[in-house]
Amino acid sequence: MTEKKNSLWVVLAVVVLATVVFSACTSAFAAKEIHALRAEQSAKGETKEDGVTIMGQYTIRSTLPISDAYRSGNTSGLDSKEKETLDMASAVLEEIITDGMTPYEKERAVYDWMTSKLSYDAGVLQVIPNTTADSDNPYGTLKYHNAICVGYATTFRLFMQMLDIPCMVVHNGEAFHSWNLVQLDGAWYHVDIYSDQGTGGYANFNMNDDMAASGHDWDRNFFPAATSLDYHYGYQNRKTVEDVYALPQLLRQAMENGESSLFLGFPSLDETGAQVVETLLSTTQVALAEAAEFQTQTMQHTWLPVGGGEFVLSVTLEDAGQQGLSPEKLTPETVEKVEQAVQKAFGVSVPAQSEPFPGETEVMG
Repeated sequence: MTEKKNSLWVVLAVVVLATVVFSACTSAFAAKEIHALRAEQSAKGETKEDGVTIMGQYTIRSTLPISDAYRSGNTSGLDSKEKETLDMASAVLEEIITDGMTPYEKERAVYDWMTSKLSYDAGVLQVIPNTTADSDNPYGTLKYHNAICVGYATTFRLFMQMLDIPCMVVHNGEAFHSWNLVQLDGAWYHVDIYSDQGTGGYANFNMNDDMAASGHDWDRNFFPAATSLDYHYGYQNRKTVEDVYALPQLLRQAMENGESSLFLGFPSLDETGAQVVETLLSTTQVALAEAAEFQTQTMQHTWLPVGGGEFVLSVTLEDAGQQGLSPEKLTPETVEKVEQAVQKAFGVSVPAQSEPFPGETEVMG
């Protein structure tokens, strides 16, 4: 039995490594540059939270001056940029935080806001200058709604500090990605909002070390250990799948219900069962492209190791058709005119799509 369990762990571990989609932060660096950064950090012989340069150009800076000003009500020590950052952050908290919320509920409200609101700007005609210099800090993240991973991590930390929730910015050993550690009820959890941006699927929300390790690495001697799953949304809300062949129907129901994520637990999954699940997922992916009503639906999945040889399957669902159209901005009549104009020119009937306006495009790290 032990041998089978160990064998299953190997199979799923391989699947995890094969299916993890690493942060876009990695795309900017060739392997030799990553090795150079690692060598440079090793030469310094120390790990720290702030003052770390990510991707060779984006620096993790302290957000304490702004959060301290928020809690004390004294902004005399802030410059104009910091005051504007404080005003923007305060407005967000006023919008999403209500009396009586627990620390976890506050944290989740911030996560939901950041994953849903930071993927677009207030208007397509908003004049946005080159924001590269501010894409790694809360000012640029909140003002322009575009940021690299450092911007997401420092902005989330600022919100947590303003809410008196302990939080750190974590970086990986090669210094090309950053995320957060947050403390709830004395336990630490990894939060990578950048990787969940746009989906809000909770796959990277309140992970323990085992979960985070499937797509992250960090200095465990410096950063506190995350061992709890008490506040991992996916693990606590996972659906138990007794029959793996019920998986396609579960996925269809989730799509029909407009769900963006699904977390599934398999209590008696062996080596063959894991292969069956992977085959069911791959076959379902093909079926989506063939079924007319689901052709705009996309699906991604990741195996989350939770420790003790146990895995939770995280499935992220997105409707590209729903994403592309902005009914709150365009009337049905206008959308129809757009489609008719394109059909007249090209002889092809396609649904209207909404693409980012220059300046609206997210700055990726």
